[in-house]
Formats: sequence, C-alpha cells, structure tokens
Amino acid sequence: MPQYQIPIVCYLVQTDDGKNILIDSGLPEIIPEEASEFENGRDVIDQLASIGLAPDDIDTVVSTHYDIDHAGRHAAFTRAQYVVQRAHHLEAASNPRFAATRSQWDQPMERLRLVDGDTELLPGLRLIETSGHVPGHQSVLVRLPTTGSVLLTVDAVPFGEGLTRDGQDDGSGPDAEAIRASTIKLLDLVEREQIGLVIFGHDQAQWEGLNKLPESYG
Repeated sequence: MPQYQIPIVCYLVQTDDGKNILIDSGLPEIIPEEASEFENGRDVIDQLASIGLAPDDIDTVVSTHYDIDHAGRHAAFTRAQYVVQRAHHLEAASNPRFAATRSQWDQPMERLRLVDGDTELLPGLRLIETSGHVPGHQSVLVRLPTTGSVLLTVDAVPFGEGLTRDGQDDGSGPDAEAIRASTIKLLDLVEREQIGLVIFGHDQAQWEGLNKLPESYG
C-alpha cells in the first residue's frame, strides 16, 4: 500500500507557434524497489496520447528537478531539449538521491540546456530558481492569454498551507533556510505580479478542482 496519497503531476504548455513543452515527466514506467512508497497512476505517455501527442511531438522538457516522481520518464522524449538548472544537474551527478533516475536525466550534453537562476525560457514562460527542496530546484511561471499568470511552485511549496511568511521549520527539510528563502521569493512574486492561480506540487485537495487533460487553461 503506498504511503503517499498525493498527486504526481506533469504540465503541458502549448505555444501559438505549435511547440509542445512538457514540465516534468512523472514516475517511471516501472517503480524501483527503493521507491515502493509510490504507485503509478496514468503514465505521462498515455496522458499525452489522449490528446493526440506522441513522445516525438514534445519539443522541450523542463525538468524542475531529478527526483523520481518528477523525472521518471525523461528518456522517453528522444527529440526534446532538456532544460534544467546548471546547479542541479551538477549536484545530481554525485548525489545518490538521484541515482535511481540517472538513466532518465543523464542525457547527452548537446540535448541539455543548462540555465543559471531565473530565466525567461520564451515569451510567457519563465523559470524561477527555488532551491531548498533540492539544490537548483526550479518553479515555473506561465502567462496565459485568458487565465493570466499561473505559478507552478512544484516542490518549492508542495502544499498550499506552506505558502506563508509565517511558516515554521518542522525539521524535515534538507535546507530549511533555502526553503524559507524560496517561499518568500515566490510570495513576493505572487504579490508583485498579482498572480491569480498558484498550483502547488502535491496538494491533493487543490488538484481535485483543477483542469486536467483533456481540459486545459487558456
């Protein structure tokens, strides 16, 4: 029986010029024994197929970080460029935490785009460096024509109650100071840009009310 009853999610951004950008790739097709607390739901490949997309249709994979529930299917997208924070990619090479997914994220350098800090990936899609959960974690800000700005906090703030200036360290975070700094950074961003929709990485209650494929936000 899985210990965690939380959503494991990916996000698809489709641009006006026909590009498909996948943010994270979810759990691996086969869950390794060391990650047996997870249970796969519907694989990202099946999810994409439900709207007529194959792995080769994905142009870019934005990798927020290499944990097994976020990078488990990276290698399926053989024509995509991978975008990840340089600090995270370099950290992962020697960190056993990411060994289980190394075959997924350890891509040829010519297919990697290593970025340093906050980066405007393309008009309307901005990467926000939010270390703490892991070094070089990144969140994503997407600006949509109708919905407006949408912030994907991913694991910088996995649950809604964590987006607060009064958060307390429960001792579970690997770098409480960095987690706190990233939380404040995201809060400042939400207030400064008046972001109307903030989607948290693993918030079950929120996830139940969000649009999911084949529904979308425009």
